[in-house]
Amino acid sequence: MNRKPIITCAVTGSGDTAAKHPDLPKSPQEIATAAIEAAKAGAAIAHIHVREPGTGKPLRDLALYREVVERIREHDTDVILNLTTGMGGDLFLGPDDDPLNFTADTDCVGQMERMQHVEALLPEICSLDCGSFNYMGKNYVYVSTQTMLELGAKRLQEIGVKPELEVFDTGQVWFANHLVEQGLIDSPPLFQICLGIPWGAPATPRVFQAMVDGLPADCNWTGFAIGANEMPIVAQSLLLGGNVRVGLEDNLYLEKGVLASNAQLVEKARKIVEALGATVQSVDEARETLGLTKRS
Repeated sequence: MNRKPIITCAVTGSGDTAAKHPDLPKSPQEIATAAIEAAKAGAAIAHIHVREPGTGKPLRDLALYREVVERIREHDTDVILNLTTGMGGDLFLGPDDDPLNFTADTDCVGQMERMQHVEALLPEICSLDCGSFNYMGKNYVYVSTQTMLELGAKRLQEIGVKPELEVFDTGQVWFANHLVEQGLIDSPPLFQICLGIPWGAPATPRVFQAMVDGLPADCNWTGFAIGANEMPIVAQSLLLGGNVRVGLEDNLYLEKGVLASNAQLVEKARKIVEALGATVQSVDEARETLGLTKRS
């Protein structure tokens, strides 16, 4: 059991959730405020996506990222910034008789373009999705190839940003270990086990255990699940030796029928941690654990 876990809050994500939650953070000010509130509630890390402020549509927009990051860094509440690099991997194939006629929803660019905001803003952490997989929706493939990931890992190493190796299935754990073995990931590596995302690893105890069993011995890792499995996986991740993640990216509800805020989800996760006899790490403790240096 991990008796000193780190809590990450994923504050808004890129899912089709803006219409499902009237208070989902969309504007840079709302996203920054949500991250700060989550930090005050006990989260040491804020995982950041950006959205079009009016519609809530997920975007890859450096100006929006810059505003979020500047607002958080200018505030007197400290939190470790973890920016996504997952945007730009969406490939929507055409019909079966013309699959290369990609639909208008396609947004698929190279790894360096996916990381432009990371290059510009230098967060302490950014995500790195460790493989391609079929995603929910017809003819929808998330694309993240071996070459892209090796290029991305090498560049992140050069600019001093720690990649959070996001693994959505057992084969992706295997590949992430390959990045570590190639010397492309500085020690200690940081893994994120992602459960319940169609069509990756299901959020079941045995699958979770199998993925944990494949991790390198010296790594730090976090586990999370989406929807109603969010809080049960908080407990299981802790018991298996990991850190925890919650937030509106993963789940919109505090309990059945009751919409949540990010701070409320962090508070609930913290209560679970403390009920199991553990205490959460502060931001400074998390930096030491993860081998990070604060940037202004």
